[in-house]
Amino acid sequence: MTDAERKALAAELLRSIHAPHYGPGEAHIEIHGGKVVGMGLVEGLEVSSETIETGDGEGVRVAIRIPTGVRIEKPVHLCFGMVGERGLQKIELNVEVGDRSSVAFQAHCTFPQAVDIRHLMDARIVVGEGAQYRYVEKHIHGPSGGVTVVPKTRVQVRKGGRFFNEFYLIEGSAGVVDIDYEVESEADSSVEMRAYIYGKSTDRITIREAARLMGENAVAALISHVALKDTAQANVLNELYARAPGARGHVDCKEIVQGKALARAVPIVQVEDPAAHVTHEAAIGSVDSKQLQTLMARGLTEEEATDLIIRGLFSEGE
Repeated sequence: MTDAERKALAAELLRSIHAPHYGPGEAHIEIHGGKVVGMGLVEGLEVSSETIETGDGEGVRVAIRIPTGVRIEKPVHLCFGMVGERGLQKIELNVEVGDRSSVAFQAHCTFPQAVDIRHLMDARIVVGEGAQYRYVEKHIHGPSGGVTVVPKTRVQVRKGGRFFNEFYLIEGSAGVVDIDYEVESEADSSVEMRAYIYGKSTDRITIREAARLMGENAVAALISHVALKDTAQANVLNELYARAPGARGHVDCKEIVQGKALARAVPIVQVEDPAAHVTHEAAIGSVDSKQLQTLMARGLTEEEATDLIIRGLFSEGE
């Protein structure tokens, strides 16, 4: 692939997420399929990449490192995707955030014309002592739902570390989404994982979020909000284990169903120390009828009113 071809693919990815360029001092990485097609770094952000064989074609392994004591002031932009109709994107991502360092990632996954695309992400993340890591991932899919998204993430949060992860998909049809996040955290650390997904048509959504609080005074919050319509289906499994004195956690799962959609929520909370405390809340139901009637009285159709209510539910994740 020539430099001109790489630049053209990077530009097309960015156009699909309505981000034609980045501001000064903003680091960025663009990956199309199994190729890094664009990159701009800042001081303190170390990145390397290599091609890997997947059995179905080429993938890419990316290593990101923030050395001890480094603070990346502006968000690092990541753009993963494919602009064609068919293909495989396999990414292995390894992130190491050094002790007392901090970084925030703003990631977009974009498949605007997908008919049959698989996006497979296998991530390994280490957040050092007293370090801060924030990752917000927004998906943009096309109307046909021809995407299979399988992100698998394993995380270690060291003493006093802060880990925040958010997955956000309400634009386009989700297709098949199978999220699997698992975090193990040490003393005085905090973990927050959020997922906001709007499933339509024949979408199939699976969310598993698990946190193991291994150290004293570790805290975690697992939040999953899913809306479904047509014949979409979702299974949400939240697991929270408190294994040390002072460990605290909360699970919050909300699902809205319409039409012939099917939702299932399974919270698992386990306390293994008498000085630990975990709570959970799970709710499955329909759109609030009073809100719906109020919006329809103002001229919106039932579908428009429903979409507006659901987007309001998800707006807290923006």
